[in-house]
Amino acid sequence: MDWDDLKPPPKRTTEGIGDNLETLSVAELEQRIAAFQAEIARVEAELAKKRAHESAAAALFRKP
Repeated sequence: MDWDDLKPPPKRTTEGIGDNLETLSVAELEQRIAAFQAEIARVEAELAKKRAHESAAAALFRKP
């Protein structure tokens, strides 16, 4: 058994980039915007953590 088999598959959302927006109501469009903004904030937070980790590792292994 592979360790990757133990973790659940990533969640799939029905909201996607490039979807047809013409059939959505104003409220649905506003909900989509809020969902995308929340996802952007989550991705930016993870990116900041990874950059901090990368910076710390570079400082640790920097040649004197």
